[in-house]
Amino acid sequence: MASDSQLPRVEVLNSYMAYRDVGPKDAPVVLFLHGNPTSSYIWRDIIADVSPHARCVAPDLIGLGQSGKPDIEYRFVDHIRYLDAFIDALQIPSAFIVAQDWGTAFAFERAARLPQFVRGLAFMEFIRPMESWDEFHQVPAARELFQKFRTPGIGEKLILEDNIFVERVLPGSVKRHLTDEEMSVYRAPFPTPETRRPVWRFPNQLPIAGQPGDVWALLSAAHDALRDSTYPKVLFVGEPGALVSLEFARKFASTLNNCEVVPLGAGTHYLQEDHPKAIAAGVRRLLEGAVQR
Repeated sequence: MASDSQLPRVEVLNSYMAYRDVGPKDAPVVLFLHGNPTSSYIWRDIIADVSPHARCVAPDLIGLGQSGKPDIEYRFVDHIRYLDAFIDALQIPSAFIVAQDWGTAFAFERAARLPQFVRGLAFMEFIRPMESWDEFHQVPAARELFQKFRTPGIGEKLILEDNIFVERVLPGSVKRHLTDEEMSVYRAPFPTPETRRPVWRFPNQLPIAGQPGDVWALLSAAHDALRDSTYPKVLFVGEPGALVSLEFARKFASTLNNCEVVPLGAGTHYLQEDHPKAIAAGVRRLLEGAVQR
């Protein structure tokens, strides 16, 4: 199809958020959290395989996908407020969380603040505090590009005017070829420079070398809580990966309780587009294992 179907929406704060809600309403909830510059659309094939076993809820983050674009800064803390309000509006008391990219940062932060909410966590290509740019990304050219994204004047031109995050970073971080139809869905929320401001903000919020300070502090605390947590976890990893290599994934998982590493094979950042079947199978195992505990 040339465009994604119109999603239901719920009023959230001074705007609205669109979302997918598929599966039995009385089943355990699996909350899918996407990253930048995608939407709940990236989970479509995974939801198709998981929804017979769970209620799958996947919001479009505020400013992205089919959600509203209120006049806010789109900082990490803004997204937290809107996501909190979305979860409250849908009256979700607890959930298994499946997250990628910035979705993992929201998952970790919420798990630290509301540990009783999280029944299990499946995550991939995750955000974490990094001491220096040397720790960011497997590819030096990508590292340099993201440094440009954070350079005043240059980053705005690249992302707001040239739309490089949608046109180059996204398809360049998927191993298979995204079809014209798929790309049209990803392009749809960002027709003008002003509509791309949420996309620009995210790379400027990455916690690198202590900056930005608020994101660094929140995610440092969230990662401390993640290490202490006991709920079941699955860490999916692609090869070579982008933010997370297989070697790093195994080392990271060894610092956690109850964390399984699942190598997916060839993949970089948007692993949902390359390995939906394997990710869905891992999520189903997470559900089954947690239910049996």
